[in-house]
Amino acid sequence: MASRDIPLTNDATLNPQFRPDRRRLLRSAAAIAAGVAAGQSVQAVAAPAMPSAVSLPPATGALGNRKIVGYMLAHEQFPVTQLAEIGETAAKAGFGLLATSDHLQPWQANERHSGEAWVTLGAVGGRLSPAWMGTTVTCPILRYQPAVVAEAFATLAQFYPGRVFLGVGSGEALNEQAATGQWPKWQERWDRLVEAIGIIRALWAGDRVSHHGTYYTVDAQMTDSPPKPIPLLTAANGKKSMRLAGQYGDGLVTDPLTWQKFKSEWQDGARQAGKDPDQMPVLVEQYVVVGDQNEAAKAAELWRFGPKAFKQYFNIPDPSAIEQRADAEVPIEKVLDAWAVGADPAIHIAKLRELFDSGVTIVNVHSGQPDQRKVIDFYGRSVLPQFAT
Repeated sequence: MASRDIPLTNDATLNPQFRPDRRRLLRSAAAIAAGVAAGQSVQAVAAPAMPSAVSLPPATGALGNRKIVGYMLAHEQFPVTQLAEIGETAAKAGFGLLATSDHLQPWQANERHSGEAWVTLGAVGGRLSPAWMGTTVTCPILRYQPAVVAEAFATLAQFYPGRVFLGVGSGEALNEQAATGQWPKWQERWDRLVEAIGIIRALWAGDRVSHHGTYYTVDAQMTDSPPKPIPLLTAANGKKSMRLAGQYGDGLVTDPLTWQKFKSEWQDGARQAGKDPDQMPVLVEQYVVVGDQNEAAKAAELWRFGPKAFKQYFNIPDPSAIEQRADAEVPIEKVLDAWAVGADPAIHIAKLRELFDSGVTIVNVHSGQPDQRKVIDFYGRSVLPQFAT
């Protein structure tokens, strides 16, 4: 196969080996975005001489804009052996997608667990057919190198072709800083993420990759490419990151509030890159409790960090410190504001319909209560049939 010099891109779709003035970067972005998204070889304009920027087309695979109800396998809260059982039960109940968190440590110390997500996916994949499975999200910039991420998910796809997706994001200190001692500023983390996405896609294409970038050097070929396209969903939790996720991802991973506030940023970013956002998957995580307010309050104690997770706590490397701050700063009522709580199926059906009507295509149900089977059985009997296609 041919050697591929892959792009070294940043938020203006230009090569970060070169650091022209940001205004010039932004002026040139519109001129090259369509060609980059279409997989053409293009030259940057109004900027220093650049090598060709080559981008691979999106690989939404069979996900597309299908409406799917998924289920969260929370590595923070449960040991991996139990997660395997939870995943199997959820797939049999009719959940069409199983997502896993990918952490070195839990967000809060009282969650008590943090198994390796890729190992779990490999172990449970055979039990989940025909459900999709993947991470929300893997950070391919420090703790994991992008070439290793590409190989791991290509391998998963060999076992489970057409059922694997990869969610990527710019990380949290409790994983990246804790594992490597490094925790760059937001802009560098996103520059790294964009460069990593290019490497992953190029390796998946099967060409020999010769890449000497700002952050990564890769000279390798992946001889076992994914047998079917792996959708690469990009996570975002703010205005700037939503636009970038639209530009560089095949789909989106976010939360309901961010989607509500910055949906147009993601759509504009996708269109700027020549993509149709209406044909792309959008996954949001929706917390639920099947029970009363007392049960909800107990579950919320483990996920108390949520309202400030990506405003403040993502910069804290110690789960005990996050737990202490969340206890002091976040009232339980604030945590529960956006949760679907109750034993009436109508409450849960209405929440899912609200999200689907807003343009979300995948609602990933996440319950923090200890009895996961109760939630899965309830949804399987009383909620999922309302969304069967």
